[in-house]
Amino acid sequence: MSMWFTAVVGLAILVYVYIRTFFPYFYVDLTNILRTLKLSFKLAKYRRCKPFYSIVDCFLDAVRRHPTKIFIHFEGRSYSYEEMDRQSNKAARALQAEARLKEGDTVALFLPNEPAYVWIWLGLTKLGCPAALLNFNIRSKSLLHCFSCCGAKVLVVSPVATGNTIQAHMSSIAQHFSLRLNPYSVSAELLDAVEEVLPTLREQGIRVFLLSDSCSVEGITSLSDKIAEASDKPMPPELRANIRYRGTALYIYTSGTTAVVTHERVWVASFVQASCGSTSEDIFYINLPLYHSAGFLIGMVGGIERASQFWDDCRKYNVTVMQYIGETLRYLCNLPKKENEKNHKVRIAIGNGVRSDVWTEFLNRFGDIKVRELYAATEGNIGFINYTSKIGAVGRVNLLNKFFLPYTLIKFDIEKEEPVRNSEGLCIEAKTGETGLLVGKITRRSPFVGYAGNKQQTEKKRLYDVMEKGDLYFNTGDLLMFDHENFVYFQDRVGDTFRWKGENVATSEVADILTVANCVLEANVYGVKVEGHEGRIGMAAITLREGETFDSADVYKQVISYLPAYARPRFLRIQPSLEVTGTFKMKKVKLVEEGFSPALIKDPLYFLDPDQKTYVPLTEEIYSAIASGKIKL
Repeated sequence: MSMWFTAVVGLAILVYVYIRTFFPYFYVDLTNILRTLKLSFKLAKYRRCKPFYSIVDCFLDAVRRHPTKIFIHFEGRSYSYEEMDRQSNKAARALQAEARLKEGDTVALFLPNEPAYVWIWLGLTKLGCPAALLNFNIRSKSLLHCFSCCGAKVLVVSPVATGNTIQAHMSSIAQHFSLRLNPYSVSAELLDAVEEVLPTLREQGIRVFLLSDSCSVEGITSLSDKIAEASDKPMPPELRANIRYRGTALYIYTSGTTAVVTHERVWVASFVQASCGSTSEDIFYINLPLYHSAGFLIGMVGGIERASQFWDDCRKYNVTVMQYIGETLRYLCNLPKKENEKNHKVRIAIGNGVRSDVWTEFLNRFGDIKVRELYAATEGNIGFINYTSKIGAVGRVNLLNKFFLPYTLIKFDIEKEEPVRNSEGLCIEAKTGETGLLVGKITRRSPFVGYAGNKQQTEKKRLYDVMEKGDLYFNTGDLLMFDHENFVYFQDRVGDTFRWKGENVATSEVADILTVANCVLEANVYGVKVEGHEGRIGMAAITLREGETFDSADVYKQVISYLPAYARPRFLRIQPSLEVTGTFKMKKVKLVEEGFSPALIKDPLYFLDPDQKTYVPLTEEIYSAIASGKIKL
C-alpha cells in the first residue's frame, strides 16, 4: 500500500514539475477560467430572476447584511451603506416630486466627484431611470449634443466643478472604499457652462436642477433643499418593476459618441474587480472621474492631480486595491523618492494604458503590487485582463474567453484604413506575432448595442462578411498582437479617435471647432506621440481660406472656449492643401509619422502656449524643451 502511495505521490510531483516547466501559466490560466465560470454562472442566475436582479438590488441586500459597514470615505468623513441608502431614498423622492420622473426617464448628471454623485445615481436606479454621465469638461455644442443623443429631459448640475476623488462602483456593493477629495484638472464652474446653453435647454423642455439650497438663475431650480426635506423611507421596488437586463442603465459620453450601457453590461463590468482577485475585505482607492467608463464602471472615482498625496491616502485608509490609468503610474514614478515608498498595503492595481518602462519602474519603487492591466471599450463586446502580471501585456488568450466573447485579429491596411480582404471578399486572419485589427463577433451572448442617437456611427462600427458571408463583427478600431505565449499586446488605435490624458478624443469634433475660426478652411486632426507620455497628443493640419492669414488669437479663442483641455490640439501645421484618399477620406498616416519636429517639417508649425494664451511659432527651442520635459504638456 505504501509503495502505491509513494508511486502516486511521485507521479503527482512529476506531473506538477512538468506542467510548471513546460506550461508556466497553466495554474493561473486554470484559476482565471474557474473564476470566470463562477462569475458567468452568477450572471446567468441574475438574468433568470423575475424580476431582474439589478445592481441596486444587490446594493440593498448589502445594506441589509451590513448597514453600518463603511461604503465611502470622503474628505475625512465616512458614509455607511445605510447612510447612502437613506440619502439615495431622499434624492429619489425629491427628483420624483420635483421633476415628475417615472420609470425609463433619462436624467443627465453634470457633476464633479462627490458623494452626492453616488446617492443621486442610486436614487435614479431605484426609480428605474437611466443616468447619462456627462463629461464635466465639455461645453457648448458638445454639451447640447449629449442631450440630443440620450433624450434626457432633466439635468442635475453642481454649482462648481471642484474636481474630486471619489469611489464607489457597481461591485463596491460587496466592498467599501477609501475616497479622497483632491484638486483635479477641472477649474471652470459647471453652472456657468449650463447658463451658456440654458436658453436652448429651455427651448427643448429640459428642466435643470442645481445641487444647492437656493438658486437665483431663472429657469434653474434648487435641489439640495428639497432632498433635505424629503423622506428617507425605502422606495417601492414596483417603481423599477419593468427593468430588463438588456435595458438601458447608463449613457456614457465617449469619443464624440454616447455609448449605451445595459444593465447586463453593468454587471459584467462590476465583475472586473473579482476577476482581478479583489475581495469584500479590500479597500479600493481609485483615481478617475465618475463620468468616465473606467471610473464609473470599474471604480466610481475622481482624479488625482496632487499625486504626492496618493500614498499618504493609501496608508491613511489602509487601501489594498487601487485603480489607475497610465498617466497615474507615470505621475507616481515622477515623484521625488522617499524612504517609506514600500510602506503600504496596496496589493492589486487595476487599470489600463501603462507603458512597460513605467510599469517596471512602478514595481521597483513601490513593491510587489500585482498590476492587472486590461483592455476594454465602453461600447465594445470584447475585453481582456492580464491576470498574470506579465509586463507590457493587456491580457491573455484562453479558450473560455473566446467561447463567451468570440473574436479574431484580422489584417488591416493602415494606409487605406480598412481591413485586407481576399478574392472572396472575406477578411484575412492575422498570424501569431502579427499586428491586426481586433474585431468581436456580434452574437446574442456578446451584443453590440450601439450609440445613442447616432445610427451612422453605430453602423461604422459594424463589420460585415469577416470570416464568412453574412457574419457580423464589432470593429474595435484598435490594433493588437497575440504572441506565441498567448499574451495580448496593444499596438495602436486607428480611425477617427486618439487617446490623451486618459480621455478619448474625437477628431471630427475638434475639426469642427477649428473650422469655426474665420481663417481656417479645412482641418485634419490626428494624434502624435510625445516621448515620455502615454497616448497621443492632439495635432491638426489646416488649410487657410483664400486671402486669409493665420489668426492665432482667433483659433486659440475657439479651442479654449469650446474644447476640454485634453482635446485641444497643441500643435498646428499649415498646409496648402490636405491629402485625401480615393474615397475622399483625409489621409492621416503620413502626418502621424512625421510628428511635430520643425527640423523635419517645412510647413509652418504652431504650438499652443497656455502662458502666452495663443498659438506661437513652434521653434527648435520649444521642440527641445518639450522633448526634454521642461515644457509640460
